[in-house]
Amino acid sequence: MSEAASTDHSAGFGPQALESVLLGFARDSGAIVSAVYLLAPDEPALQLALLSGVSWRIAVPWARVTLEAATPVADAVRERRLVWIGSEEEWARRYPKMALVLPHAFALAAAPITSGPTVWGGLVVHWPASHPPTLSPGEREELRGVCDRLGEILREAADAGHRLLAGPEPYLLPPPRTRAAGQHEAQAAVDFAERLPDGCCSLDVDGRIVFITTAAARLLGVGVSDLLGARPWEALPWLDTPVAEDRYRSAALSRRPTSFTTLRPPDHWLSFHLYPDATGISVRIVRALAAHPPDPPLLVAPAPPAEPGRATALYALTHLAVALTEAVGVSDVVDRVADQILAAFGARALALMTAQDGRLGIIGHRGYPADLMDRLDAIPLTSDMPSVRVLTSGIPCFFGSLAELEREHPTAVLQGGMAAWAFLPLITTGRPVGSLVLAYDRPHPFPPQERAVLTALAGLIAQALDRAHLYDAQHQLARNLQAGLLPRTLPDVPGLEVAARYLPAGHGTGIGGDFYDFIRLDETNAAAAIGDVQGHNVQAATLMGQVRTAVHAGAGAPPGEVLARTNRLLADLDPGLFTSCTYIDIDVARHHACLATAGHPPPILRHPDGHTEVLHLEPGLLLGIDRAAEYPATEIALPPGTVLALYTDGLVEAPGVGIGDAIQSLADQLARTRAPTMEALADSLVDDVRRSALRSDDVALLLIHSR
Repeated sequence: MSEAASTDHSAGFGPQALESVLLGFARDSGAIVSAVYLLAPDEPALQLALLSGVSWRIAVPWARVTLEAATPVADAVRERRLVWIGSEEEWARRYPKMALVLPHAFALAAAPITSGPTVWGGLVVHWPASHPPTLSPGEREELRGVCDRLGEILREAADAGHRLLAGPEPYLLPPPRTRAAGQHEAQAAVDFAERLPDGCCSLDVDGRIVFITTAAARLLGVGVSDLLGARPWEALPWLDTPVAEDRYRSAALSRRPTSFTTLRPPDHWLSFHLYPDATGISVRIVRALAAHPPDPPLLVAPAPPAEPGRATALYALTHLAVALTEAVGVSDVVDRVADQILAAFGARALALMTAQDGRLGIIGHRGYPADLMDRLDAIPLTSDMPSVRVLTSGIPCFFGSLAELEREHPTAVLQGGMAAWAFLPLITTGRPVGSLVLAYDRPHPFPPQERAVLTALAGLIAQALDRAHLYDAQHQLARNLQAGLLPRTLPDVPGLEVAARYLPAGHGTGIGGDFYDFIRLDETNAAAAIGDVQGHNVQAATLMGQVRTAVHAGAGAPPGEVLARTNRLLADLDPGLFTSCTYIDIDVARHHACLATAGHPPPILRHPDGHTEVLHLEPGLLLGIDRAAEYPATEIALPPGTVLALYTDGLVEAPGVGIGDAIQSLADQLARTRAPTMEALADSLVDDVRRSALRSDDVALLLIHSR
């Protein structure tokens, strides 16, 4: 938790307040894992704040989840609904990328944490694989209740000026205990375990050995004191295999007993049987062969652990590969790389750089101070900085201490309070793309295995950056095309105040078919149009330009005739796309307007007294369907003080909300919003949509104020 959250426990707003609610829920519901995510204060992302029932190392890849990510908690928070995954098949079908890296049996629920209209974050709960494939009504009610209680605690903390925020690592809740052993009973338990044949040990929730019998240590070939407090795959290099760690994760997440057999060099086969519960995992260790070999000699000390080991490295590689498949632009790649690598490898800071125009520029960083990054931005490729050297040579550099860095690069300024660095070239298809810098806040040896893993990760990142640069270039081209098809400025018409907004879709190339236009006909007459061409591609944008040109050319004729002419043009072109449109002719002197519509959402009129009215015009067919279609006109009054709002459906559509209710909600917002200008009013009406992380449609808005 953040310092602000964790220091004011006396007021009841510290993590303990959330802890008691979560532990009570887990006890009553039988949940085995609970996680609370809180919305980040300055970005559309969720950060893991509290965790119980599973090792932090397992949860690291999901420590930070962007709201647009395809994960249960992001979906639950974004759409404000309960997400339930009751089987492995459903998990694989709905979240295939997550199922790829977590192929274990468990049931999962994710729900938003709210209080009134405010969303604070999300709750993720796991049940063991034995849970039925559906949630019972009682469980749904329990989930709603715990989310409501968490939301109230978070609201009270924020109201008191102590908003709870997630820290660099989550607050870990203690595991539940069925009973506590006294001193004599504990010794009796040790004696009991020592008398058993073969060997056994106990792992805590974090996977560390907290108890091991002498027989087990003898089978493993290491002394008891060398194993206590260590994770098995760290203390025993031969146990650092993907199978062993995968079986450990399976037991921890599914709460199902499991087993595996592996070779302890040179020729001792051992079988491990894992029995999990909420407090950890009990492990029975037996010889896998009938003929028992002589007891191996005890080692003076275990072999030094290689961090990250083979299994951890495979885990990190898999997660990063999956994350990068979902990345689009360069900034998205930077965020996903930082989210995955920093936590997985224990680094504290990261900088990503790309080469352009003879310089190495910083495209993103995490953990470094901004002023240091400003000084290092745009380094000439002729300099002898380590980040430049690895790019030009293609050979990574590792410095385990400040002394090592200064010895080879006395003028290096990449310190920033750090004590060890990895400089990695980003190369794809033999072409240098940039450099990655990882920094550690304490001396850090880089064993050969870790160097190999980091180099492999750099290759994945280079490929993702290459794709991201191409995406960004296409995206910018699309934005420029869109801007060229929409009016740069709106003409001044005496007696009218006009404002317009256009927001491209949040995904894809950003090319949309929404358009608006405002046309000055003469001193006392004007015309306005708004429309939406089906689709989000270059064809839709091109057709939008043709429709806008046709409407503009016909301006001045009666509205029904303007739409009829445009409809005949589209029918002759036969583009295979349909278009909605509303056209308005405004007589400023008479404070009067005439409107016709082709299947477009209804305009909203705010009367001078402030109340609003949705204008349900007699509709005509969408443009381009029937060449002979007619478009009836409707006349309305526009007395001084009236505001007419024209918009496209991207402004009002929302998951789970009927279109009629959504339009009425916009009308209510228009009624209660008081702004000094139409520009300010337009900003207010699109503000919620602009902040949305998952805008799937473009948005156009045109406001006309009769003065």
